[in-house]
Amino acid sequence: MIFKKYDWNLVVRIVLLFATLSVAAWLMVNGDILFMLLLGVVIIIQAIDLYRFSNKIRKELEQFVESVHYRDFSRHFDEKNAPVAVQPMRKGFNEINSTLKLISKERETQYQYLQKILELVDTGILSYNHKEGEVMWMNESLKHLLNIPYLKTIQSLEKRDETLYQEIISLKPGDHKVVSIIADKNNLKILLSATAFQTEGKLYKLVAFQNINEALDETESKAWQKLLSVMTHEIMNSVAPISSLADTLKNRLQLSLKELNNNSGSLDDLELGIETIKKRSEGLLRFAETYRNLNKITTPNVKKIFVRDLFENMHRLMQPTLEQKNIELDIILKDPDLELEVDPSLIEQVLINLILNATEAVKDVAAPQIHLSGYNSGNNKTVIKVSDNGVGISAELMEKIFVPFFSTRKTGSGIGLSLCKQIMMLHKGTIQVNSVQGEGTAFSLWFDMVDGA
Repeated sequence: MIFKKYDWNLVVRIVLLFATLSVAAWLMVNGDILFMLLLGVVIIIQAIDLYRFSNKIRKELEQFVESVHYRDFSRHFDEKNAPVAVQPMRKGFNEINSTLKLISKERETQYQYLQKILELVDTGILSYNHKEGEVMWMNESLKHLLNIPYLKTIQSLEKRDETLYQEIISLKPGDHKVVSIIADKNNLKILLSATAFQTEGKLYKLVAFQNINEALDETESKAWQKLLSVMTHEIMNSVAPISSLADTLKNRLQLSLKELNNNSGSLDDLELGIETIKKRSEGLLRFAETYRNLNKITTPNVKKIFVRDLFENMHRLMQPTLEQKNIELDIILKDPDLELEVDPSLIEQVLINLILNATEAVKDVAAPQIHLSGYNSGNNKTVIKVSDNGVGISAELMEKIFVPFFSTRKTGSGIGLSLCKQIMMLHKGTIQVNSVQGEGTAFSLWFDMVDGA
């Protein structure tokens, strides 16, 4: 309707100009020069009017195209003060702008809504141009996970973590892969998932980074508990009768010594053999009973405590032992009101194990030191750290230290760190280790921050 009015205005002007030219031609043929000159002036006026009309329309179109090009849908074309011939076109432009503005607003709302959702999820998300490598978007979870503020291209990740970069590049859409990364000097297991999509003729790759450390720890812990339960049950059921039988045979042998001939010493050897069987059987029973402790803890008795009280108890308990070994215990707690919601006895057991391990690590150091500290990490977590300046742990052993039965000491049972890890899992927390050989080791206990702290 709007453009029909424009068409009629243009057609009328063209028809009038054509009619005037026809009359002028007829006058020229008949030699009526005076009237022909008068019509010539009229023709010039009509041509100028047609040009101005067309030029106005062209400028209006240019302004409209410019507003669409720059997505300036807030622009309003004045209808009331416009020439009558242009008013319908301006009205049409305003209606188109209003529609485009509404569509743009809806798209922006959907984009903001989707972006907020992706920012809230714990999974890290990265989108980049598959061909050029330009990073289009990455959420806050990924920035926090990789400890990077920004990535311009996927290639820039290679300088930070070459292994992770190669894993991402080689990951095909639809595939999943578990990789290890170092985040805040801690080893984390990450599940990588990839997909691809195409828009405007360009192919983009979307990669999801999911921290599965806690899930793997929980699964691993349950598997070890089941294994320990079966193993200790079978050992105790099998070894207990052997120990009892060995004890009975020893008693009977001692009663029969007077009646038997022991000139060759064979009875002494027999008695020694039976005694050895008895001792080893009892040792196996004690071993099995020790590892049953891993499955005894089920529900912690949680209550709110001050970290300063926990540290004071540790100081009173461990200071005599540390003084005997000339080890300095340094306690750092900047916030005296720092709190935890934990089972005090269980967490004390964890700290005792860690401090005792630290004393072993620093025993050959010239100036042995152990640091016990507590602080809020800034991401709704409270951290208790036990660190030392000892010999450190090699990268090869780092992944094994929490495995039951594994110990770096000849006299170690391999139960201490396994028990620490299980206690932390019962508190919905984690235990992390950072170590450099020749420089020292730090164990960090991560707890959820107490509400209101």
